[in-house]
Amino acid sequence: MIERYTAPEIGGIWTDENRFRIWLKIEVLACEAMHKLGLVPAADLKRIKSRANFSVDRINEIEAEVNHDVIAFLTNVAEYVGPSARYIHRGLTSSDVLDTALAVQMTQAMDILIKDVKVVRRVAAAKAKRYKYTPMIGRSHGIHAEPVTFGLKMALMYDEFGRALTRLEAAREIVTVGQLSGAVGTHAHLDPSVEAYVCRKLKLSPAAISTQVLQRDRHAEYLSAIAIVGASVERWAVELRHLQRTEVHEVEEFFGANQKGSSAMPHKKNPITGEKLTGLARLLRGNAMVALENVALWHERDISHSSAERVIMPDSTIALDHMLTNLARLVKDLKVFPKRMMENLNMTHGLIHSQQVLLLLTDSGISRELSYRMVQKHAMACWESGVPLKELVAGDAEIMKKVKPEDLERVFDLQTHFVDVDRTFKVVGL
Repeated sequence: MIERYTAPEIGGIWTDENRFRIWLKIEVLACEAMHKLGLVPAADLKRIKSRANFSVDRINEIEAEVNHDVIAFLTNVAEYVGPSARYIHRGLTSSDVLDTALAVQMTQAMDILIKDVKVVRRVAAAKAKRYKYTPMIGRSHGIHAEPVTFGLKMALMYDEFGRALTRLEAAREIVTVGQLSGAVGTHAHLDPSVEAYVCRKLKLSPAAISTQVLQRDRHAEYLSAIAIVGASVERWAVELRHLQRTEVHEVEEFFGANQKGSSAMPHKKNPITGEKLTGLARLLRGNAMVALENVALWHERDISHSSAERVIMPDSTIALDHMLTNLARLVKDLKVFPKRMMENLNMTHGLIHSQQVLLLLTDSGISRELSYRMVQKHAMACWESGVPLKELVAGDAEIMKKVKPEDLERVFDLQTHFVDVDRTFKVVGL
């Protein structure tokens, strides 16, 4: 059974409740650190830790008046804490809380996405092993080329999402950074030990240097990694969509007993999951572009990035979670038609073995240029007439002077193309 990390779970990371809960944790941890420095009395710290709370509705009510979310939050927390609230947010600026909390949220989201990719790799591995030696035609430019196996195709998917896993893990590392450095990042009113303490408790690394914000190249890398993984999802969605086309019909998305494919045509079974994944990948690329635009802020900070990030961060992580979950389900439940694959492979009457014939002729002593012309002549005749390539080549007296009939028979053996399958599977870890 596929493990599911669904949108409500990852969506919960981006709720006001979760965001304010992280803000509160940051503020309380900062008070703990300042207590160690003798800046917050023990009694006040005790009251802060026991009473600190918030109401989302009340914060929204205050924000409607003050037009500042952090001030609204602090005002509401003070209503719970009382006079000891004067120690809360001491020496901090809003971005200390906002950016550090965002780092926690991005890390939480990335942990889910990493799990999602691991699920995709598991289902791809299962399909690869099952169809390791199932022959099908490989295509270049959309045209029949030479044989592959469906197992090799799925092994390629497994390998690609290994790189996706590496990208997401690297992106997690680059954003797992917090800051509590004050108004322009100088620590003028906040000892660096406070930053170190809070970040350690949140399992973040303190920024080596910051301004009033963490630099947005980190966030751009994060969303770029997400967009690249989304592109890999799209790559496989497009692959499977093509293989489902009526003229190809080598695989098919699962179609439920009560599912409907068209409001007008009852016969339709459409690759709707693959099409949905293709569309969402475009959204991720657009959001990554916005993140790149956010890198260039004015001087020590402006907030031109803030409004955009409130959209692109939740949207991109939730979308990729949805995409990976649906890709895993698509591959797991994919219907595979080996018989149809073999029919398509034989459709061109042996043309797919033309390179092997070419190599046979060059190995027999004929120049490559002449060998190519000789094989191409028969290949074009095969295209036009439908007469099998082997039959045309065998009827060429000039060729048969140079090659033995048993050697010609050998080069038309399908298994010749699969001699490296075992080694390839071992290299990719299957």
